[in-house]
Parts: sequence; C-alpha cells; structure tokens
Amino acid sequence: MNAPTALKNLLPVSGVQQGTDIVHESAHLHVTGSATYIDDIPEHAGTLYAALILSPVAHGELIGDGIDREAILKEHGVVAVYTAKDIPGENNCGPIVHDDPFLAAGKVEFVGQAVAVVVARDMLYAREAAKKAKVLVKELKPILTVEEAMEAGSFIMPPKGITRGDAAAAIASAPHKIKGTTRTGQQEQFYLEGQITYAVPKEDGQLTLYVSTQHPDGNQREAAHALNLHTNDVEVICRRMGGGFGGKEGNASIFSQSAALAAHKLGKPVKLRVNRDDDMTITGKRHDFRIDYEVGFDDNGRVLGADITLMSRCGYSTDYSGPVNDRACLHIDNTYHLPALKLVSHRCKTNTQSATAFRGFGGPQGMFGIETVMDEIAMTLGKDPLEVRKLNLYKDPSISGTPDTMTTQYNQLIEDWVGDKVIAQVEQESKYAERRAAVQAFNAKSKTRKRGIALVPLKFGISFTATHLNQGGALLVVYMDGSVSCNHGGTEMGQGLNTKMAQVCADGLGISVDHVRITATDSQKVPNASATSASSGADINGAAIMNATAQMRERLKPVAARMLGCAEGDVTFANNEVHGGGKSVKWGDVTKQAWLDRVGLSVTGFYMTPEIKYDFTTLNGRAFYYYCYGAAVSEVEIDTRTGEWWLKAVDIVHDVGRSINPALDKGQIEGAYVQGMGWLTMEECIWDKKGKLLTHGPSTYKIPVAGDIPEHFKVSLFDNANLKPTPFNSKATGEPPLMLGLSAFFALRDAVAASADHKVVVRMDAPATPERILMACEAVKAAAA
Repeated sequence: MNAPTALKNLLPVSGVQQGTDIVHESAHLHVTGSATYIDDIPEHAGTLYAALILSPVAHGELIGDGIDREAILKEHGVVAVYTAKDIPGENNCGPIVHDDPFLAAGKVEFVGQAVAVVVARDMLYAREAAKKAKVLVKELKPILTVEEAMEAGSFIMPPKGITRGDAAAAIASAPHKIKGTTRTGQQEQFYLEGQITYAVPKEDGQLTLYVSTQHPDGNQREAAHALNLHTNDVEVICRRMGGGFGGKEGNASIFSQSAALAAHKLGKPVKLRVNRDDDMTITGKRHDFRIDYEVGFDDNGRVLGADITLMSRCGYSTDYSGPVNDRACLHIDNTYHLPALKLVSHRCKTNTQSATAFRGFGGPQGMFGIETVMDEIAMTLGKDPLEVRKLNLYKDPSISGTPDTMTTQYNQLIEDWVGDKVIAQVEQESKYAERRAAVQAFNAKSKTRKRGIALVPLKFGISFTATHLNQGGALLVVYMDGSVSCNHGGTEMGQGLNTKMAQVCADGLGISVDHVRITATDSQKVPNASATSASSGADINGAAIMNATAQMRERLKPVAARMLGCAEGDVTFANNEVHGGGKSVKWGDVTKQAWLDRVGLSVTGFYMTPEIKYDFTTLNGRAFYYYCYGAAVSEVEIDTRTGEWWLKAVDIVHDVGRSINPALDKGQIEGAYVQGMGWLTMEECIWDKKGKLLTHGPSTYKIPVAGDIPEHFKVSLFDNANLKPTPFNSKATGEPPLMLGLSAFFALRDAVAASADHKVVVRMDAPATPERILMACEAVKAAAA
C-alpha cells in the first residue's frame, strides 16, 4: 500500500467518536485493582524465579566468569546460575548499535551492570543468593563525568554539528554579548510498575515472554538472537504497563533476555522482577547535559549569532544516545529563528549506566539551552523575558522581510506555525501583564519571600528521526455478532492509547466504542512494530487502524448493498447501522450476512508516514511530519533564607490539533508538565566518587507529589486542526507538554533575580533544588552588593 492510499483513508467516517471524552478503557480495572499487569498473570506450575548479580565497581576486568559458580549453587533454593558464557547466541541488548551486552562479558563498565542470572525456587532465595554473591573483578579507574570524558577524549560516537551562516562574525559584530555554561540533570523514569518479565517455554523450543515493554518487537528479536532461535519462535505479549516514559523502550531487554535465557536453558517458566533499588541502579536515565554558549544580540534582544556546544553524559554504551543528542540539536531553536548558528554536540562515554530514552528524548535539553539564553539576554538588558522571547520568534517572511525566518537550522520549512497565537492566548488567559505587575508589587514589600513568573513557549517536532521507524500496523477482526477485536503495534502504558485506538476503530466502522475491544500488544499479531515512543503511537497506529477499517468497509459494502437494494456507492456506515437507498440495516445484521456470504471478516492495516526526508548524518532535511506548539505561565514563590519554594499557579495553552479525546489529552498535558517540572526542580541523581548511584529509591530520590501541585492549574486546548491528515487531524500529546515545565524553572530564576532587585544575571543549574536556589540567592545578593 503506497502512502497516498494511506492518506486518503484517514478521513473520519462518522465523526461520532471525534473529540469525545470517553473514559480510559481500563479505568474501572485500575480503581478496583483488577487490572492485570505482568506480575498478576497466574503462574504456571513449576515456575522459578530469577535475580541479577550486579557489578560492585564502575570499571573493571572480570576474573574468569566473574563469579564463584559453585558457591552460588550451594545457596539455599538455588537451581542454576548463568553468565555471558552460557548465552548460545548474541549477547546484546543494544537497540541500535550492538555494543551493550545484557550480561557483562570480560569486563564491567558501571556499578550495577548485570554479571550473572541466579535462578531459584523462590524469589526471595534468588535475591538473597544474588546479594551474597561476590563478583570477581580487578577494579580499574572509571571515567564518571562529562568533563573527565572530554579531557580523555572518551566518546561513544563522533561529534555532530550544524552550521548556519557565520556565527563567529555575527557575535563579534553584535552590540551585546553573553557567554556562559549551564547544566541540566539526569532524571529517573520512576514508572510505578518496575521492570519485569515472565518467560514461559512452549513446545518445540518456543518461548512466550510477558514483558512490561514499550518495544515488544525489540524484545522478540533480541531474545531470538541470544538463544539462536528464529524470530517466529519467540512471542512477546504486553497488555499494559504501569508507566514507561522511555525507560522500557530499550532497557526492558536486559531483563527479558535474562529471563528468556534461564527459561530456555531450564525448560521451565522463569519470572524476573527487580526491586526498585536494583531497577534504578541497573537502568539508564535521562541524559544530563553541559551546555556552553556564546551569543551576540542587538539592543532590543534579537539574537544575531549563537555558538553553542552540547556535551551529554551517555554512559558506557550507545543505547539511544545518537538520536537523543540529534533531537537536542534539532530543538536547540525551540520557537526561535537563529540567523547564524554554530552548534556542536559531543556524546561522552562514561562508566555509568547507559543514558536512555526519556519522554522528550533530547528535545527538553536542547530547549533548556536556548531558553537559558533568552532569559539571560533579558536579564542583561533589563527587559521582561517574554518581550525577548516574542521578538525572536519564527516569523512569516512576508512580515519579517527576510526569506528564511520560517526555516529551521536543519533546513525544514515550518508549514504549520501557530506559536505566536498560542503565546498570545496563554498571555491573555493567564492575565500575564497583570500578574507580572502583582509579582513586582509583592517583591517590593517582601524582604525574604520573593515571587517569580515566566511564560515559556514550545515547538516540538513529531516523527521518529530514523525514517524507517515511521510505520505502523493493525489487525482488525469482525465477528458475526458485530463485535470487533482490534490489535495494533502500540503499547498501552497508562497514556490512554488503546482508548483512542478504540475510538478511531469505532469511527472507521460507524459503530459505538462499546463494540470494540483493543487486545494485548502481541508480536505474533502485528509483527515488526516500532516502539511506542517519539509521541507517534496514536498517529501511526491510528492511521493503520483507519486503513484497516477502510478495507473492511469496502468488503461489507456489496453485502449491505444487496440487503438494502441500493448501489454500493450509496452505502454509508454510521450510528451502529449501515445506510443506503433511504433504508438502513443494523450493523450486526450486515456482519452476520457477510459471514453467511463467506466474506472475509479480518484485515490487516498498514501506514507509513509520508514526506519524511532527513539525513541523520548531516542533521539536515525534513526531520518531522509536523510540529506541536504550546506555552505555559508558571508563578512561584521562594524563601530566600532557605531555598524552599512553592508553585503558586500554572496556566497552559497547548496545541493537540483536533483532539480525539480531550479528557485524555488534558491528563497527558497535566502529567507531562508535572514530570517536566520535577526534572528541572527536584529530581536529582547523586553519585559517589566511585560511580555508585546514591539516590536509588523513593527515600532518596524525590519526585513531585500531589502536594506540589497548585490549586490554580488551568489547561486550555488550542483550537487548531493538524494540517496533516492524521486520525481526526489530531496531534501528538505524549512528549511535547513535558517542555511546558521549563516555565517553572525560569519562574524560579525570576524569583532569585528578584532577591537582588533584578540587577544581576542569575546562574543556576537544573534541577533547581532548594540548595541551589539558596546558593543562587546568596550569589546574586553578593554580586549586587
């Protein structure tokens, strides 16, 4: 099926399900505790339990197998132990570059790397044996920080960059210049359901893996390769996850392959479920970045030239660091036209867990860099940061008088620009000007408490930057009673994807949602599926479902035409009925007749995203199918004596196109803002000098909770239709709203600046913890004095 055919089939049929606040399909199961997660699946007789033996050092050479196998086998309840030498096939869980063994081979490269799998009769026995086991290793000196990696020339891949115009000359001739360094921190995905796999052997050496995963296809292929099986010998099933946020895109393979290895060797079911401490110690986080910048600008604050260097801590293997850092480069502009730019991205190799996918996938770090620049320009000139932000926005060339002011640094023309309108709407709805004046009045009267406010916009590109991943499949089955089963390649992790897909399916057939059941993601129903990531789940899977429903309508039209006594071209589907020739017949009667007429009632749908033409080696071309836009106003209050802070109010306007389900979209926007705010203000990964993660549980790693959310939290959906023919002309809502949390950080910077009457430029890295806020307040007060 070619792309134009797919696009033609994306038009809604009845429109009944479009923009409807349908409750999450599993909500009643969630609130009653009856939703089945991997650990709730009834266990087969003879099930065994696995645990991982972890490296105690950040860098070292293993002695022999790295374990005392005989000593471990003597532990109570232990039935087997496996190392890399026991893997019959490829020892790899690297999703792109195969440089990431799921069991350490010959060396260890971070504290917490899996060295061996212990299998026991009880989970407690397996965990106790794994904790007691001594790893035999000769310790080597690790590289732990970006600075150490840069000095040692330690990189997981060569640097990349983008050059536009002559940035050096533009900066040199600019009336004003700033130069600085800022940092963003790591972030733990902290999904509620931890990493888990239940591996069940089947006849003839086959395996079924029940995995909490965003990428069943990846788990399937990698397990097959590890065990020297064909891909069709391994089935991966995931009904739902208790959160993913990118942490179960590639990292789930560490656990699924370890469990698969044990189950395959023993011929018995094996469950591997890690506790929170081990989960956080083993798995990768959001990449932390050091961002160096030098920028020239005019008297009004317009950027004339920018020289920016990105340095990210990628960990010991490639993982997703290539596309994550690429996306940071592609989002360094955010909503701003940068006429002259020199951008270099360094991907630093360190002896820490491989940093991995996390909601936003590099975009937040790039945006943080340019928003820091905009904020500092405003502070330098004594202007409201919003004035500087608006001045630098992308503009229609007919207005700006410059031909490229709607073209990105990677040479993609922005066709759907509404960023200025979104900003205007949130500025008006939040009464930004009045609140800015109220904040200033409060600060003038208060000596120790200061308030800050910030309006920060976003532009986020939607598509996988690896072109081949922009495809989706679906399996549609209609039963003779008119009920419908639909399977697609996306995974449900709480975001409501299956609810939206049920709406799309129902609309495509002209029936109500209660006729449709979306079944568990299964690699044997929809093969070769891309991961549910890049905010593409609803776009590509929904389009595949619409292609499938279009095929089914064409199959049923002749049947209905005969029943109605009309031409096939007159047949329409709506309201659980099929209409034509001034008559109607029930949907279920048509499906029953189709079965009697021996008409096939199952079809596969497929979709490929058109128009993408992007060269990832040069970071040039059409990287994205379309853009999402948003803007948020955050108001905060700080105590300058302690660094404590409070989020007082949030106003958001976000562009979701023509929403499939506004209630779900608003929930995603609210949750994404809070997660972004958490990354920038309170979530902090702390390491010791040996490379051990000290914040490896909820007692030491702080995430936002209900008490951190203000009473005033308003979300408005921007009235807009996607120019591209996505399902219902909707837009993605998974990742983009996370960047709205930037407004909380820059509101805090504004409050810190107020402690010195806005006379000094604030230097403050993220996360803006109370300690950093306090030290920043002391620094600006000292500088002002």
